[in-house]
Amino acid sequence: MRIVLISGIVFVHIPFDTDSSPFNGAYGLFDWLRVFLRDSLFRVGVPCLSAISGYLLFRHGEASLDYGKTIRRKTRTVLLPFLLWNTAFFLFVLLLQNRGIGDGYLPDLTNASPRTLATLLFATEGAPIDLPLYFLRDLFVCILISPLLAMLIRRYPLPTLTFLLLLAALPVSLGIVLRNSILFSFSFGIYLSLYRIDLTIIDRYAAPIGAAFLALTALWATGAYVTAPEQPAWLQFSRDVMVLAGIPGFWALSAILIKNRLAQRLAATGGLSFWIFCAHHPVLLSLWILWNRTGADLYPVFYLLAAAITLTVLPLTNGMARSALPSFYNLLTGSRMRPQAEALAVAGRRATSE
Repeated sequence: MRIVLISGIVFVHIPFDTDSSPFNGAYGLFDWLRVFLRDSLFRVGVPCLSAISGYLLFRHGEASLDYGKTIRRKTRTVLLPFLLWNTAFFLFVLLLQNRGIGDGYLPDLTNASPRTLATLLFATEGAPIDLPLYFLRDLFVCILISPLLAMLIRRYPLPTLTFLLLLAALPVSLGIVLRNSILFSFSFGIYLSLYRIDLTIIDRYAAPIGAAFLALTALWATGAYVTAPEQPAWLQFSRDVMVLAGIPGFWALSAILIKNRLAQRLAATGGLSFWIFCAHHPVLLSLWILWNRTGADLYPVFYLLAAAITLTVLPLTNGMARSALPSFYNLLTGSRMRPQAEALAVAGRRATSE
């Protein structure tokens, strides 16, 4: 599921400006497709990923969780990669802006206040400079408070999930997470794990469930496209509720896709999905800056090129980094390199040097 979801998140973050907004309707069906991919189908990607994290954290039960060991491990696998990737992008943007490149695309770092710089670097009060990485920051917070969430889920499952779902839809800042929705989806994953919900039952009905989920997301995209740019409140709330459909929906789709040999190879790559997640935004933004400097205005060409280049270059660079710098690669991907792959990478380097 992770490689499907994260590849889809690339489409969520393909840049556009006011003139090329999909809600302008300038490109007809192509614009509807962008709304479908960006605002509907793959918008459930992050909630699904957080539900997976909550599920896996308690897969051996609540009592077996070693809190201290878990925090140390998640510091290495979640927090450290966030700091490394975000700091690297921060320095990259600073270098570009000092050379007069990329002005207007991101906050002006040279004139920003210390408080703003702290937020852009560490996501203390808002989104980090590498925007998608807010998820890692919020995920780490959820892991920190996971014993409390697990206790509430164990004792009061329905009231807790209902409250967190309503909280996700309300414009109320809690001050601990940047987006309240992650609290619900992470807790829903905990619920599935603690109550031993057998998700493999979905596999028997993968085709109709997957088809129903795609139909639901297409219906929502149509409603959003027709009512844009001022979407009614009920439509925005319904997208938050659609997260519930997204979890079994994407499970069903992945159950179908995993039968493909290529999908099996992608699912076994270990750190590839994490690499794509952390690196796709800087790549997309760089392509957007280069595109605008050419003066071309046919946005569909950029959209297709950006998606194709990103989903081609990142797997290639992932393989190169894993082979050439396995130890550093492990830091960047939060120790997600599979032991066998790491041994092969080291052996390959030795063979090359000999």
